[in-house]
Amino acid sequence: MGAAPASSSSSFRIRNYPGMAELLALLLLLLGSSSAVVEAGAPPFSCGPSSPSKALPFCNTKLPAAQRAADLVSRMTPAEKVAQLGDIAPGVPRLGVPGYKWWNEALHGVAISGKGIHLDQGAVRAATSFPQVLLTAAAFNDNLWFRIGQATGKEARALYNLGQAEGLTMWSPNVNIFRDPRWGRGQETPGEDPAVASRYGAAFVRGLQGSPSNAKAAAPPVLQTSACCKHATAYDLEDWKGVSRYSFKATVTAQDLADTFNPPFRSCVVDGKASCVMCAYTSVNGVPSCANADLLTKTFRSSWGLDGYVAADCDAVAIMKASQFYRPTAEDTVAATLKAGLDIDCGPYIQQYATSAIQKGKLAQQDVDKAVKNLFTTRMRLGHFDGDPKTGPYGGLGAAHICTAEHKNLALEAALDGIVLLKNGAGVLPLKRGAVASAAVIGHNANDVLALLGNYWGPPCAPTTPLQGIQGYVKTVKFLAGCNSAACNAAATPQAAALAASSDAVILFMGLSQNQESEGKDRTSLLLPGNQQSLITAVAAASKRPVILVLLTGGPVDITFAQSNPKIGAILWAGYPGQAGGLAIAKILFGEKNPSGKLPVTWYPEEYTKIPMTDMRMRAAGGYPGRSYRFYNGKTVYKFGFGLSYSKFSQRLHTGRKNPAHNTSLLAAGGGMMATTEDRASYYVDGIGDEVCEQLKFPAVVKVKNHGPMDGKHTALVFLRWPNATDGRPARQLVWFQSQHLKVGEKANLRFELSPCEHFSRVRRDGRRVIDKGSHFLKVGKHEVEIGFGA
Repeated sequence: MGAAPASSSSSFRIRNYPGMAELLALLLLLLGSSSAVVEAGAPPFSCGPSSPSKALPFCNTKLPAAQRAADLVSRMTPAEKVAQLGDIAPGVPRLGVPGYKWWNEALHGVAISGKGIHLDQGAVRAATSFPQVLLTAAAFNDNLWFRIGQATGKEARALYNLGQAEGLTMWSPNVNIFRDPRWGRGQETPGEDPAVASRYGAAFVRGLQGSPSNAKAAAPPVLQTSACCKHATAYDLEDWKGVSRYSFKATVTAQDLADTFNPPFRSCVVDGKASCVMCAYTSVNGVPSCANADLLTKTFRSSWGLDGYVAADCDAVAIMKASQFYRPTAEDTVAATLKAGLDIDCGPYIQQYATSAIQKGKLAQQDVDKAVKNLFTTRMRLGHFDGDPKTGPYGGLGAAHICTAEHKNLALEAALDGIVLLKNGAGVLPLKRGAVASAAVIGHNANDVLALLGNYWGPPCAPTTPLQGIQGYVKTVKFLAGCNSAACNAAATPQAAALAASSDAVILFMGLSQNQESEGKDRTSLLLPGNQQSLITAVAAASKRPVILVLLTGGPVDITFAQSNPKIGAILWAGYPGQAGGLAIAKILFGEKNPSGKLPVTWYPEEYTKIPMTDMRMRAAGGYPGRSYRFYNGKTVYKFGFGLSYSKFSQRLHTGRKNPAHNTSLLAAGGGMMATTEDRASYYVDGIGDEVCEQLKFPAVVKVKNHGPMDGKHTALVFLRWPNATDGRPARQLVWFQSQHLKVGEKANLRFELSPCEHFSRVRRDGRRVIDKGSHFLKVGKHEVEIGFGA
């Protein structure tokens, strides 16, 4: 095909010119656009006192949203309905319906990547920029994720009230599994573990939509914003060795779909009450995701109970015809998607061809009506048809609620809690404030605001680069970029070595950028680009003391050379840490914060790149090593969940499990034991039933203690393992996690509830979930407890 279509996650301009365009956009937004500023005014709304439809049922706020939407749709002409099926939806003046822009982004703060957010004009020119998602995931903290979503949703609603947003449908979060370390968009995700991604998605969605933090609570009567979990399903390839996401045909087992790729989307809908799911470009097992009725209708709506709409990734419908050749004509393609359960196209393709599809008998009017009703139901839930939004529950939000001190502190908290200490040889860290007379700060990522942001950013309201952060702690700081960019084709190695030799402390800020990993761009190597490794090694050799290496990357890198080099005394992974990243790094380096982050993704050696990205199998087989900590059987650079602290913590697991006979009788009464075709007897979870699953739950506690020498936060990770990893069982599976701050000498009991149906089950090859009869082992740290079922 011709020019690459715009995507739901970055504009054509930014994607084709990632370095220059993003830099220019950021400068314009921070300094103020040179174009005329549009004065902020009242946002468009319907059903106000002057509306021609104020007396009609769809303006009656006492009626259910779906009933109001149905009334509105019944009054629209066929042409007016079809016009609503793209992300830029025109108004219907005769009914007092305003136009609307569906595409808005809020991955880690309000972003400018969509079409409806305007931070280049009006009173507000910035928004709070939180760390990129992968770093936030390293905190393993549901409450933190919820509060970030909550703050982001509040700022988006405030912009809407100010007239600087034309939509409140946020196409975030990205809960795809970070399956392959080379994936350019892995930085946007909560990592490789489906349990973490599931809890992240549900927490962030609840915050974004204005729901209570309680997972069992219903969505509020009026949504703060609408969240959309993307991109379902099994989407994790951009452009790898000529294989494009637009035409890639993924082959995925029922087992991998059920226990790896789909759980985060289920949690978004069932636990988070997300009002949207976005289908991906990916063709899975021969069927494009956006034309898969089993996925969009049977799974999203019937099984999970989606109350909202299904969106296509941008131009996914057009790509289905142009690159995937799924149907012979445009009309056939549009008909296939709407019949499957799609509601809106990001792009104009459905708007262009739906009418002719109806005229040619390929599409029924009722299929269009169903989609339009789902769209207007969502807008009803956002309060767009309740009159002036300033009189609604979020009407008081405005400029004073954007970039608040609370939100800035939250961005700092998130960066502090996510940063991971990977190495600390001979106690190089923390540095003592006042004891460092001079510091050499070396590296292309040390003084670059864009290096803090990752992708899907909004202009940050108070950015602090690492260089600026360190300057607040050391009187004499000398800076040298060392590399011309992350590609590091040219390195000032002699100058960097000389600077290191003349300084008390040497801190290198190396890593990647959006030119190596981003939407539309996968990596082919896990090594640091260009001359970075040689520069780091030369600086370490010249330094009087062991150097400190800080990595700003999204995806993992193979830094085996740094692990084994004693002159590289400490290593930190700081992800893309957001607007407060520089200050957060400095606070950890100088001991004002005890690092507590844990890696949410496995760090593989370079040899892993021999495995094709196109091989979607999670489980190891033959010479294939598998993927993620659950199934990978090869060497690692760092394991999932790894992260050091300045303190020593102890942890021990205790359970209050019910007696085996009781569990056996309950399991038998619920679903009956079935003889498997695999290697042991098991119980079908769907046969056990919700009532018995609830009765099977039992309490557990992790007892932790901080032995010092610093106060700090500890993250307890509880894993389950089976007696063996045969027949597709994971080597281990994370079942629970919690973070707790402890003073030196303090103890805490972290209590939680274990559900055998959820936490002790596994997925068979046929995609059905079962609980194996016999022993299971719960492990936290080095301590393990045996749990039996049906014994």
